[in-house]
Amino acid sequence: MLQQLDRQKGLQRVNDFVVKFANVNGSGSASANALFARSVLRMGIAATPRNIFPSNIQGLPTWYEVRISDAGHLAARGGGPDLMVAMNPQTWDQDVRSIEAGGYLFFDNTKQMPAAKFRSDVVVVGVPLTEITNKAYSDPRQRQLFKNIVSLGALSALIELDPVVIEQLLDEQFRGREKLIAANVEALHLGRDWLQRNLTWPIGLTLRPSDTVGDRIFIDGNSAAALGAVYGGATVCAWYPITPSTSLAEAFARYCGRMRIDKAGKKSFAIVQAEDELASIGMVIGAAWNGARAFTATSGPGISLMQEFVGLAYFAEIPAVIFDVQRAGPSTGMPTRTQQTDITACAYASHGDTKHVLLIPEDPHECFEFAALAFDLADRLQTPIFVMLDLEIGMNERLTKPFQWDDRRRMDRGKVMSAEALEAGKLFGRYLDVDDDGIAYRTLPGTHPTRGAFFTRGTSKDRMARYSEEGADYRENMERLLKKHATARRLVPPAIERKADEPTRLGAVYYGSTSPAIAEADLLLAGQGIHLDLLRVRGFPFGDEVTAFIDLHDRVYVVEQNRDGQLRSLLVNELEIDPKKLTKVLHYDGTPISARFIATAIADLVQEAVS
Repeated sequence: MLQQLDRQKGLQRVNDFVVKFANVNGSGSASANALFARSVLRMGIAATPRNIFPSNIQGLPTWYEVRISDAGHLAARGGGPDLMVAMNPQTWDQDVRSIEAGGYLFFDNTKQMPAAKFRSDVVVVGVPLTEITNKAYSDPRQRQLFKNIVSLGALSALIELDPVVIEQLLDEQFRGREKLIAANVEALHLGRDWLQRNLTWPIGLTLRPSDTVGDRIFIDGNSAAALGAVYGGATVCAWYPITPSTSLAEAFARYCGRMRIDKAGKKSFAIVQAEDELASIGMVIGAAWNGARAFTATSGPGISLMQEFVGLAYFAEIPAVIFDVQRAGPSTGMPTRTQQTDITACAYASHGDTKHVLLIPEDPHECFEFAALAFDLADRLQTPIFVMLDLEIGMNERLTKPFQWDDRRRMDRGKVMSAEALEAGKLFGRYLDVDDDGIAYRTLPGTHPTRGAFFTRGTSKDRMARYSEEGADYRENMERLLKKHATARRLVPPAIERKADEPTRLGAVYYGSTSPAIAEADLLLAGQGIHLDLLRVRGFPFGDEVTAFIDLHDRVYVVEQNRDGQLRSLLVNELEIDPKKLTKVLHYDGTPISARFIATAIADLVQEAVS
């Protein structure tokens, strides 16, 4: 039985390694995996977990990867894990192959496995988890669930994960359920005690208390965006379930249940699960037309279905907020894999000439901020606003700056004509631009008994909202919409530039969840003598700072997580940039982009350019 440890051959690292759990979907492992990640964080060590799961309900393989980095790197590292916790026979061979040379394989050796199933350059740690669990528990369900905690206990001894921290988290998780707490603590020590009695420990991968977490909070982007929607004044959510956006609507419901019910039990919100995505965006538009702040949450296939109503909201100029948690497409694609595949689809959603506003957060902190901002922009611009998350940001918990909110902040409802202004005889034309910014005044239903009414049209009209097929009226309206889009350039969050330590004519443009990988890749490239100025795009339409950045550099690498270079296409199309100046760096296999990938790709391109 292979379970001897050779500490000289194994990797030797402190607070800097990757642990990957290979589990069977539906086995109850998710809770124990999350407990592991939170325990590392509670020790003050920066850690970033990622769920890798299939799109079926139960039975197919799942993985849970935790990158532990005292340097604070939050991106996927790339490559294989340093420690594989292999609990799924179905994926054993690929799991073993994926381990970094010198890494460690932790597994249940209750049933012996042939030597051919192991690697000579991997340290093997076998613990009879099933045997330990079966001796302690008779109920089949208890055996399955507590086996995960027994495994966590053994793992905690192996890498010196503080058991007191785990016990504290169990107490917090099951507070008031003392028997359940005691049972979990017992299972934890069953595994921990067995390993300490029978194996050499710790291995070369160890944890030491640190302070790299600081005051950061640990939350996923979907929950952060949902909370931002509450603070942004949203009262209506109409949605249809679709991975990976479902948890955003569910989080909004939870927050509303805590914050939007008064002492008398009256609710100040409405949440509707519609029959499909088209119905959900239709409800959002109807609610917003009536003056509510309304949103939907969806993903790429939902965006495809919403096109007709998005065009209506654009042309009739009705506020709406759409959270698009992107996944791999086209069609059904890979529903549980991350990509940035809807950039052009959202920027130009619907048929005809349309241009929409996009907000692109990099982490949960910006998900919160941009969610609240989206409702102000939707009202001010009277148009749909897309908040572009992706699965990597939306569904995975991450360390992020604490949220802040100024209680003096008031909602920006934009140009809404009041009953007093109408009564005073102020001229009202629903599509009349009086301020030369492309934005007309609107009225809300019931504002005045006889004045300010208009017919909301998806057809062509004149500035007074009267039906018209006159070419001059249509052209005037379309040009005003373009002017409004230009006004939006001053309102969306500007791109953020970061200068290299040394002067350089090379730049990189990136956005969204690529951010932590770029930050780490920049360090790797600087170590090779390749220095880059960096620009993170946070919204569309692009501001002048984007054009200025590209103009200042001889070559700009556009780093994206899609096949076709969608942001690059937008830059070329909207800013009339010479395509030869913008070099694609594309990652689109559904896994999160890594620093290793970016650094290797750019280093190769730099070498190719000089050779």
